[in-house]
Amino acid sequence: MNNIILKSDNISDLQIKNALIQSLSNLNKKLKKVLLLPPDITRFHSQGGKITSMYYDLLKDTCQVDIMPAIGTHMPMTHEEIEIMFGKDIPKERFIVHDWKNDIVKIGQVPGTYIREISEGLLDFSIDVEVNRRLVNSEYDFIISIGQVVPHEVVGMANYNKNIFVGCGGKSMIDSSHFLGAVYGLERLMGKDHSPVRKVYDYAENNFLKGIPLVYVFTVISQNQGNNQLSGLFIGRDRKIFEEAVKLSQEKNITFVEKPLKKVIVYLEPEEFKSTWVGNKAIYRTRMAIADNGHLIIIAPGVRQFGEDEDRDVLIRKYGYVGRDKILSYTKESEDLQNNLSTAAHLIHGSSDGRFKITYATDILTKQDIESVGFEYMPLEDALGAYDINKLRDGFNSLENGEEIFYISNPALGLWADKSKF
Repeated sequence: MNNIILKSDNISDLQIKNALIQSLSNLNKKLKKVLLLPPDITRFHSQGGKITSMYYDLLKDTCQVDIMPAIGTHMPMTHEEIEIMFGKDIPKERFIVHDWKNDIVKIGQVPGTYIREISEGLLDFSIDVEVNRRLVNSEYDFIISIGQVVPHEVVGMANYNKNIFVGCGGKSMIDSSHFLGAVYGLERLMGKDHSPVRKVYDYAENNFLKGIPLVYVFTVISQNQGNNQLSGLFIGRDRKIFEEAVKLSQEKNITFVEKPLKKVIVYLEPEEFKSTWVGNKAIYRTRMAIADNGHLIIIAPGVRQFGEDEDRDVLIRKYGYVGRDKILSYTKESEDLQNNLSTAAHLIHGSSDGRFKITYATDILTKQDIESVGFEYMPLEDALGAYDINKLRDGFNSLENGEEIFYISNPALGLWADKSKF
């Protein structure tokens, strides 16, 4: 199909709908069964929910439409979250839960020799390429992957084939690719294309995915005076369409600061951030902007656990966010981390390596909980009293006591960096 590109400061719903209609008309075939792969509630601001609902409305009268959120290892969406994300008009029975442990099939393998080459000799294990069985069993005659292109701590720039191999993938790819990114170094790949992790996904795409009837739909979201707006919509199959989205996202979603930030306040919306597994985007996306001996305060009213599932929660509580060197050492010694490399990667990403202080403000997890994993604790009420999120604007703020802070209302929407570190 022909690529579709919309770039504007504020793309309208009518423009979105017309682009989706065009993407379907380009197929030149009658559709009987379609699978939509949108993001979950942790990417609420992606506009993936709106686009999914639009596709459903366009297709529902002529074919069967199923929706399988690309949750990866995240918690399955609740009925309430589905309504918040996708509206109330899509029947709940149309939604499928991706089971990353049991509902996958192996379609190939990325060889260890290739991993050694792209990791600069840091790792040399092979990676099984696993995806949800529904993607490859010829059940669907069209599959639409929907998601936001934005700087990302594991792959460099989010979405594209990551939505398939991680969002709809299995343990080997999820664990191994996340560990590869952590070992290679977050600061070396954040906000960039062609990272070692992306090369793994590209290898799998080029060698094992070409035969399925798949199209990618990418959004680029920007902020204008605190409001989110759709600045780019890209629809196509080949990598060039992703690269166009990457260019726009790098322009819209990376904020360079003139000097390292001494104090950063990040707010985590409770509907979107319920665990540190997701909430630590506050750390990943800001660490390249924060000064040595600086202070990051994360206001997290919805964070109620560490991992997205019990197994990961237990491991995070056991080892804590104790820094790259300690986690790598623990991984060499401990079978439980060896069997859960994505958790090891997460623990590496979620630490400042002692470079700056991290404080979590919550009233669900206790002071003991927070401090046990290596963070400092602040009561939620105290944080909201000191930093009124209703009065703060994104960027620099001078408080009544004369203190200067840098405020971020949603860390999922971008990357903040000292240009000298990028």
